[in-house]
Amino acid sequence: MILPEYRYLFGPVTSRRLGISLGVDLMPHKTCSMNCVYCECGASTNLTVERKEYVPTSAIIDDLDRYLAAGPELDVITFSGAGEPTLHIDFAKIVAHIKKHYPAYRMVLLTNATMLHHDDIIEAVTQLNIIIPSLDAVSNDAFRRINRPHPGLHPQQIIDALAHIRAVTAVEMWLEIFIVPGINDTMAELASLKNAINTIGPDRIQLNSLDRPPAAGWVQPASYEQLSQIAAYIGPKAEIIARFPTAKTKHHANESLHNAIIQLIRRRPCTMEDLSATLGHAPSDIERELDQLMEQHHVQQDRLDRGIFYRLVEETDEYQSDRNQCA
Repeated sequence: MILPEYRYLFGPVTSRRLGISLGVDLMPHKTCSMNCVYCECGASTNLTVERKEYVPTSAIIDDLDRYLAAGPELDVITFSGAGEPTLHIDFAKIVAHIKKHYPAYRMVLLTNATMLHHDDIIEAVTQLNIIIPSLDAVSNDAFRRINRPHPGLHPQQIIDALAHIRAVTAVEMWLEIFIVPGINDTMAELASLKNAINTIGPDRIQLNSLDRPPAAGWVQPASYEQLSQIAAYIGPKAEIIARFPTAKTKHHANESLHNAIIQLIRRRPCTMEDLSATLGHAPSDIERELDQLMEQHHVQQDRLDRGIFYRLVEETDEYQSDRNQCA
């Protein structure tokens, strides 16, 4: 995990899709153009489509320069976090900086695809290696029930933008669809999604479903059998996203496990097994630190079918300033 003084970076973590990934977080906590019911980071507190410098561009670049100067072993640098990265007005500038000064690193964007129609974002995408956009629904009803978007957004805008990106760039596109049973798993919705996929032409279609505590408590996971049937219907490019691998991440030897756990569960709830696999520590070590955090009332437990998830719910002044800037 990264040392605490890096305010806009997190990880490296072992990503279930991307390997060892250094996260770049460009947004304040839950500033987003959508308020998706399944979001593991919680409900959006600032629902907006305004693009501006939400956190200082110079500070983000300084974090990147200080960390990447040592040539750390990474599979990817991933723009993600607890908000929509492309709302940051200098997203393209930050991408260009990495491309110019650290060209050996592959870059990935996780996005809800609502800002991909902007010319500067399209230019930035040409410098990325992989883009993982979301498209959960085509009908306006399902779109609003699942994604709860800013009022000015419509699913056709997203489809058109993704199709345009495919037409004008060579970036690899992995389209992610989050299945919410009872809403976008009907034959009518799936047929509309399949038509949209044919229009867009992504390299992969990745089916996801609930695996962590969601923003809306009523959301339920789809079964593996359901996802398998949907994948077969969509076609050979469709795959079910696997859970976290057991591979271990390399870490700085002088960073405390306590801070490493804080950095991870600040952004997404994790099970003890997730933390052990990602941080490369024995479950007994993880359990000891979690017990301490729970005694201090910084962490609570959420029980789901996959196990007990740990979520950061109360922070000391030591952590609060950092979260306000970079969570």
